[in-house]
Amino acid sequence: MGTQDVSPSLDTVPSSFVQFAVADKVIDLCRANSLWPLTFGIACCAIEMMCTGAARFDLSRFGAEVFRPSPRQSDLMIVAGTISNKMAPGIKTLYDQMPEPKWVIALGNCAISGGPFVYEGQYGIVEGADKFLPVDVYVPGCPPRPEALIEGIIELEYKITGWRRWPKPKPEWRE
Repeated sequence: MGTQDVSPSLDTVPSSFVQFAVADKVIDLCRANSLWPLTFGIACCAIEMMCTGAARFDLSRFGAEVFRPSPRQSDLMIVAGTISNKMAPGIKTLYDQMPEPKWVIALGNCAISGGPFVYEGQYGIVEGADKFLPVDVYVPGCPPRPEALIEGIIELEYKITGWRRWPKPKPEWRE
């Protein structure tokens, strides 16, 4: 009896790996360029978030044009404003209802750390959305400018795809 080669052909294995790798990159690129945000605007940061969707700042350039009212239609939650202890379980429920993959942006100092409402003895404010949600991007400010939210969305796109489509802004210091 002769010998028989039972090992898989080396020509077919790498090409399938390459095809899956390319398909994963294309899918990540599509996800990053078609974010559907669920707005959870609680305070003054929500006004800046609404300005970001208006014509002057044109959030649709970055693929996040349509703000969704339902968690089942969105993949990005933007938490903007102060979170009370009574509101936190509701926000967590909305997050759990979102389909995978899902991301969270904490917009403003109140959503990041509780803001000016955190002091010794306070009991009603959650000291940051990351206490009960996995926050992907933090956008600081009180309230943050619409450009800062756009930069946060671009940073989230970078986290999804692994590469940056737009150049980072260079700070200009004035004396």
